[in-house]
Amino acid sequence: MRASSPINLLAPIFGAEPSSKKLGFFLMKYHIIAFGCQFNKADAEKIARLLEKKGYKQSPTADRADLVVILVCSVRQKSIDKVKNQISRLRQGFCGQSKNQKIILTGCILPNDKKMFEKMGVEITKFKNLDKIKPKTGLVIIGNGCNNFCSYCAVPYTRGREKYRQPKKILCEANYLIKKGAKEITLIAQNVNSYKHGKTDFADLLKMVNDLPGYFKIRFLTNHPKDMTEKLIEAIAQCDKIKKAIHLPFQAGDNAILKKMNRKYTREQYLKLVEKIKKQIPNVILTTDIIVGFPGETKKQFEKTVEVMKKVGFKQAFVAKYSPREGTTAYKLKDSVPLEEKKRREQICLSLF
Repeated sequence: MRASSPINLLAPIFGAEPSSKKLGFFLMKYHIIAFGCQFNKADAEKIARLLEKKGYKQSPTADRADLVVILVCSVRQKSIDKVKNQISRLRQGFCGQSKNQKIILTGCILPNDKKMFEKMGVEITKFKNLDKIKPKTGLVIIGNGCNNFCSYCAVPYTRGREKYRQPKKILCEANYLIKKGAKEITLIAQNVNSYKHGKTDFADLLKMVNDLPGYFKIRFLTNHPKDMTEKLIEAIAQCDKIKKAIHLPFQAGDNAILKKMNRKYTREQYLKLVEKIKKQIPNVILTTDIIVGFPGETKKQFEKTVEVMKKVGFKQAFVAKYSPREGTTAYKLKDSVPLEEKKRREQICLSLF
């Protein structure tokens, strides 16, 4: 149900402080639902802190909240469908549900998805200055956006081009979390290892975080193979606080498919990179992302993906069935692989673990 109350539940978020006379006996409650990657989860933490600073209290369930914030991920249709179902569920109404409940969306939203959600009558907004809000857990955002334009990916169209935070601000946030008792600091960005601010690259930043006082471990994601330099591999090997685990998406094992994906590396280059990593970091744990059923992918091309998986010996893989996303370059290609075949390929990949 849509909000019809004269009370502006969003005023506390966008700057106007809530008036005690206006709120009266209302106890403002919020609930946050985050879909997608760690980036959305990190933003969810900060939005929660922002709302609490403005006088909201957390509701354990969405149906009892005055304000429901949903962080959307337009990368896959499945995620969009989940958001639609969540909105429909809330609109049906439940016993005890706030009559004035407001639903707002933020996160990664493609233009066509935005239009669809607007027709559903929900508010779409961006939360400003989240980088000024300190997180509760060890998730530290070091940058936002992506310059890679992989043909299947919505991120450059929803998050924009890469923008990275100053090292000083990142270190300050990490140090704050360590002093609060965080045992693990996870540096995150859409393309974490392309970090560059002035003369500081990602290898330099890792060393700076590693030098912070305290007993903690460092993780980071997500990486792009083209930015996994020898300097960075050496930093991971040498820094004692960095966990020897690298998430290195390869997406597909066939060069023609990789070219269609605009991944900017070949199967051979990827395997050579893995060889370098294993040589310098003998006990490294490698994980990856894989897309099955990309437009035009034949069974023989898919078998090359399986070959790469077996050669590398990943400890874990996040396997996704290709999902057409309007607005991306790949959307213009024919989604030629039937869903049942995508499911079959997905199960083959998962059976290797």
